[in-house]
Amino acid sequence: MAEASSSSEFPKKVVYCGVCSLPPEYCEFGGTVKKCEEWLEQNHPAMHEKLYSQEAIEQNLSALSLDAQKRAEKDAQKKAAKAASAEAKAQEQRATSKVLIKRIERNKRKYVTAVQGLEQFGLDIKKVAKDFGKKFATGSSVTKVPGGGEEITVQGDLSDDILDYLTETYSDIPEDNVECIEDKKKKAAG
Repeated sequence: MAEASSSSEFPKKVVYCGVCSLPPEYCEFGGTVKKCEEWLEQNHPAMHEKLYSQEAIEQNLSALSLDAQKRAEKDAQKKAAKAASAEAKAQEQRATSKVLIKRIERNKRKYVTAVQGLEQFGLDIKKVAKDFGKKFATGSSVTKVPGGGEEITVQGDLSDDILDYLTETYSDIPEDNVECIEDKKKKAAG
């Protein structure tokens, strides 16, 4: 009994993909095969060679019938085209998306700064809100916007500082796509 347990290594170490979080053997069932393959090649070259070498691919294909091979080829082409179009769509959306930084007057000389549109650039809004709170030593929260979506509300007049921080910290956001707006409360007619 002792021999059997010593020959198999426990606990087993399982590698999980840094892109889709599945084991690399199952990345093909996620929607990000190309990115997963690149991540695996960079982080685990031996496993990449085992799974994606020409020899391994040919061996897997030879086990399929001729019809199944044709279907697999068509599916692979469709998936590649779909992934490419999704990536192009995401790039286009990022290029046309705007990050709005609004300075909103609350009363007299009190302001809050609202930041909208960060989710279009693939940023985790809650994490960015926490970063703002730490960076500017102020209250920062995520609130829902009536039109759908979320915005970060930061206490204080920090529109210029946030603009600088966003463009320096997050290289995904082009400076041209960030816009500062000033919202003034309308005075009641008296």
